[in-house]
Amino acid sequence: MTETVAYDVARTIGEIEVRRYPDLILATVVDAGDESGFPLLFQYITGNNRSRQTLPMTSPVITSQKIPMTSPVISDEGSISFVLPAGMRRDDLPDPLDDRIRITTIPPRNVAVVRFSGYARKEEVDSATRRLLDGLDNAGIPTHGEVFLMRYNPPWTPGFLRRNEVAIEVRV
Repeated sequence: MTETVAYDVARTIGEIEVRRYPDLILATVVDAGDESGFPLLFQYITGNNRSRQTLPMTSPVITSQKIPMTSPVISDEGSISFVLPAGMRRDDLPDPLDDRIRITTIPPRNVAVVRFSGYARKEEVDSATRRLLDGLDNAGIPTHGEVFLMRYNPPWTPGFLRRNEVAIEVRV
């Protein structure tokens, strides 16, 4: 079974869940927003790294796109990130062979999330993003950074069973 990032729910506002995440270590590839970085990250965790070490797959897979907002949370371009297993320290991780893979640590933070099912098509993501940002604006909760997409399921999962979320860092 795939490890899922742990979090604590701080509060809910309608369909919005405000979560507290611990620090996370991400393996990230900046791409053209087309997920061309996915194969590079998958190769990295399956042993294409300096020590030939394999790492378990975790969820969610995080993607962001360059959109006209404030400074980014995950990257300043379109990107795709794998969350590396909990309990690992940066020093424990193998160095990537491909210099397009960046290993970064994201400090603990509060993130507001709206969940939806389906294949995370642009229309679904845009709708969930509008609901998230409008709900936070109506609640007077300030945001920081850009909206990002978190997907939890392998590609063969039927759409109605898929768990997707749009999220943004919040100041609460």
